[in-house]
Amino acid sequence: MNVLRLHCDDKPGIVAAVATCLANNECNIEESAQFNDPLSGQFFMRVVFSPLQDGSADRFTERFTQTADSFAMTWEVKDLSKPLKTLIMVSKEDHCLNDLLYRQKSKLLPIEITAIVSNHDTCRDIAEHHNIPFHHLPVTKETKPQQEAAVKKIIEETGSELIALARYMQILSTEFSNAFEGRIINIHHSFLPGFKGAKPYHQAYERGVKIIGATAHFASSDLDEGPIIEQEIMRITHAYTPKKMQAAGRDIESRVLARAINMLAERRIFLHDARTVIL
Repeated sequence: MNVLRLHCDDKPGIVAAVATCLANNECNIEESAQFNDPLSGQFFMRVVFSPLQDGSADRFTERFTQTADSFAMTWEVKDLSKPLKTLIMVSKEDHCLNDLLYRQKSKLLPIEITAIVSNHDTCRDIAEHHNIPFHHLPVTKETKPQQEAAVKKIIEETGSELIALARYMQILSTEFSNAFEGRIINIHHSFLPGFKGAKPYHQAYERGVKIIGATAHFASSDLDEGPIIEQEIMRITHAYTPKKMQAAGRDIESRVLARAINMLAERRIFLHDARTVIL
């Protein structure tokens, strides 16, 4: 299976032109979705297609250039059979890491975990158990440039397309965030920005919150303010202690991060200014 992703100014005839080019090059449409954003006038489209003959996908990609140029499209074609090369960054908490490792091993997530990077040594045994390279890269305010340079080198050497922050408790520099814009997914509990700092679940308990949750988003220079990809909430009662809230929160974080990564692996996410379009 292959997927075509495109966006451009909305004009009549885009869907027909795409379908015609696919049919003329012996490609069959398996799934199609589109969205016209009324605010910006941008049109977004995602089409999953299968080649009916050897070389059909390559011929389509080559010949679609003319169609794309006529509509001034930004577009790409990706092979969905290839797992998304993913580098995981983690600190001490391992619930999201363990969940992603299980989903990869069980083929529930179309990713290939290329390496695990951590500013602590806590998760080394987990990485070694799964035969995945582990890189312990401690970081301080003074050493952040050198540490991030080392991370960049690992990303380049492994060919990682996605950087998943699986509870990586460090703020990325603006330079690092900009260098990998649209390629870094972060997860955090949805109390932010309401309960920042230490012990957010204790703060939430003291305020008597009735809903907890998690948000997966693209990381930006303001780590927890990037475009939102996926969210989930859970209703709780006064009987939930901070410890019980934290346990429930870990489960939600793991699920939401996995769903966000799956969306990216299936090439469903379009970055559009400060938000996302997901088809």
